[in-house]
Amino acid sequence: MNLFLLYLLLLKATATTFTGGTTLPVIREEFVVERKLITDQQLSKAVAIGRLGPGPNATYVISVGYYIAGTPGAIVGYLAIISPAFLAILFLRVLQGRTERPRWQGAIKGLTAAAAGLMLANAIPIAQDAITTTLGACIAAVALALLASKKVDSLLVIGGAAIVGMIYLR
Repeated sequence: MNLFLLYLLLLKATATTFTGGTTLPVIREEFVVERKLITDQQLSKAVAIGRLGPGPNATYVISVGYYIAGTPGAIVGYLAIISPAFLAILFLRVLQGRTERPRWQGAIKGLTAAAAGLMLANAIPIAQDAITTTLGACIAAVALALLASKKVDSLLVIGGAAIVGMIYLR
């Protein structure tokens, strides 16, 4: 795949979402469903790899780039992650003082609700690929409960799930 096109597609995902997690539906649609450049399994691995390290949730975009185009793809993924941060400075100047207005507050809430819906809609196919056994379903349920409680750090949940998977899901 052309690296510039890869950058533009990853930039579309990172620039049009609110958090690293909401890039997932866009990336899945573009690279798994439409272009078939990676599989749901590779996307799941990329997300897991991205969550293992420190930093924002979107770091898995680097792994997606790597799966598609090797080391140059990983570099393009990194650039796609950092580009919106630089654009945000411009938007902050334009929106300065406007976000406290009720109309802007409503727009922000509506966009956030739509992003949550996108994440849920795309979580199902990824879960179907990853949860293929009763133990896998139990791991997913326990992870969901622990993460929803916000009492256990996500790194510990993912690390624990990986250890259980290594022992029992061979």
